[in-house]
Amino acid sequence: MRLAPFIAGRYLFARKSHNVINVISAISALGMAIGTAALILILSVYNGFDKIIKDNMSDVDADFVVRTASGKRFEPSADILDWLAGRPEVASVGKVLEENVFILHEGNQSIASARGVDSVYVQSSGMHNHLLLGNWSLHDGDLPLAALGTELSSKLNASPNFRTPVTIYYPSADAQFSPSNPTASLRKEKMLVGSILSVNAEMDSGLLIVPLETMSSLLGCGGEVSRLELRLAPGLSRRETRSFTKALSEKTGDGFKVLDRYQQHATLYRMMRYEKAAIWLILLFVVLIVALNIFGSLSMLIIEKEEDIATLRALGADDPLIRRIFILEGWMVSLLGMLIGLVVGVVLALLQQHLGLVKMPGSFIVDAYPVVLQWGDVLLTAAGVALIGLLVALAPALRGTK
Repeated sequence: MRLAPFIAGRYLFARKSHNVINVISAISALGMAIGTAALILILSVYNGFDKIIKDNMSDVDADFVVRTASGKRFEPSADILDWLAGRPEVASVGKVLEENVFILHEGNQSIASARGVDSVYVQSSGMHNHLLLGNWSLHDGDLPLAALGTELSSKLNASPNFRTPVTIYYPSADAQFSPSNPTASLRKEKMLVGSILSVNAEMDSGLLIVPLETMSSLLGCGGEVSRLELRLAPGLSRRETRSFTKALSEKTGDGFKVLDRYQQHATLYRMMRYEKAAIWLILLFVVLIVALNIFGSLSMLIIEKEEDIATLRALGADDPLIRRIFILEGWMVSLLGMLIGLVVGVVLALLQQHLGLVKMPGSFIVDAYPVVLQWGDVLLTAAGVALIGLLVALAPALRGTK
């Protein structure tokens, strides 16, 4: 039997002569439990919203993107396309030509981020999951169609229900600008709206998707593209993905950049990680404030147990043993609260994740608050709360047992 944990456990559950010590200890444990449960729940809710964002981005972004290291466009070589077509890891290779354009519809105008895509993109992307109106198709027979973001369609007052085309303008590279007739230096394409899409507020305000051949004609760039979008076959392991990434980088060479899903939006994903870390630190600071109650209860307990300390010293106990007893007693209060909070937090998070008990107010893309419980967050929470409890128990135990 280890003496320090045994005596600390007896002190934790034994009735004290001053009832206020029991009350403060109970409040401390309850506060630690509430703080721990809140940490798990809030981090899980953040994970839920994080998953929604990533799922939306995965419909728009490919697994890998190949773009030129210098300049805006390049003409993909037949050698690279044949190599990609022969790789079992690659499910599809789409061509995308992107540029900012001016778009006009019945007197309404806006700047749009136009994206010319081929039939592979239409079939393999998840944009059909974001269809609000119309049909996810960029052709009606031989007639090219445009897909607009919902905010852009509102600005232009354009819809698949209207049979009036939108006009897309882009400056011609080989035409001279004429002050008397500015439109003569612009290329233009007219097309009907085939569908309305909604991805997110930022993208919807300028989203315009048109057939690749229409975009190439508008820009006058022949067979050039802005990037190749690669979608991998399902079920690949991390090792297979890393091996393919290395082989692709070697094949394309230094003249191209190979970007995975996270590198395409490195700033966004980095900001999301920083936000989660900031939330964890703020909530941990709240737990620290609650844990200061342990300082008071442990200080009062040491004063109450002065006779016991004298008895232990008379029996041969040294100061390190006595300090360990009271450090463990204070730490056990926080650990008890932490364990209760872990159980409550995990149970509530799982209930919300699978049953959706708490509903979202207003209209949102999900009915209930999204929750994703990650066991890494549970371990990180337990480690942080346990460390705080230990640090708070050290000060009164070291000072009061001198």
